[in-house]
Amino acid sequence: MPHPLSTLGIAHTAISLVPLVAGLGSLAIDRRIEPRTTAGRVYVAGLVASVLTSFGLSSTGGFNPGHALGLLALLALAAAWFVPRIEALGRARDYLATLAMSFSFFLLLVPGINETLTRLPPSQPIADGPMSAIVKGTLAAWFLLFLAGATLQVMALRARRRADVA
Repeated sequence: MPHPLSTLGIAHTAISLVPLVAGLGSLAIDRRIEPRTTAGRVYVAGLVASVLTSFGLSSTGGFNPGHALGLLALLALAAAWFVPRIEALGRARDYLATLAMSFSFFLLLVPGINETLTRLPPSQPIADGPMSAIVKGTLAAWFLLFLAGATLQVMALRARRRADVA
């Protein structure tokens, strides 16, 4: 039987849905998570709240890989915020900022995929732990989807840049 969710676990799960929905909406509309839009601002606030609430959760009783991924997601957000201000990066700024936001979205779902597959359905979860073949396969597919999306984002930015020059 899976571990039951605590009150904080339930709140964290609900909070974590906010950046998921906002990020998907922003990707669908803008083809990237644009922090200057409403959806982008909601995504950033939701991701920060999700990471902060995750620090109160731990099935191991201490710092765990999910916490490390949360910190890495916050670093990606910080990079996406500061990279556009670094003039020395030139034309790479927009690419790096976009990819940093997308990487934060990728990281948001890594623990979510593991937790979902190891907890649902409650009576007989799909996976028996994070090292399960189904979890590993799903994470591999998620990584490939991230790479494909990042490639499409770079191509879209390049096309936009060429159109602006023409």
